[in-house]
Amino acid sequence: MTHTPHELADDFPGQAEAIHRLKAEDGHFARLVEDYHEVNRAVHRAEARIDTIAEPEEAQLRRQRMALKDAIARRLGAA
Repeated sequence: MTHTPHELADDFPGQAEAIHRLKAEDGHFARLVEDYHEVNRAVHRAEARIDTIAEPEEAQLRRQRMALKDAIARRLGAA
């Protein structure tokens, strides 16, 4: 487990402009990004033991983060 936040700019290097543009043009994409950041913060806080949550809940958050990241990657690939 890592305590390093999984920021989209790090996960999609060179795509910051595309992410910004799609957030401005596509409401669904903007919501995906917002949801990703919210879930990512929750995972990071759980991993850093800032927030104490049950292991199954933490695992579910990680799966949700991956699903959101996959959806963002698909939208970026289609753009």
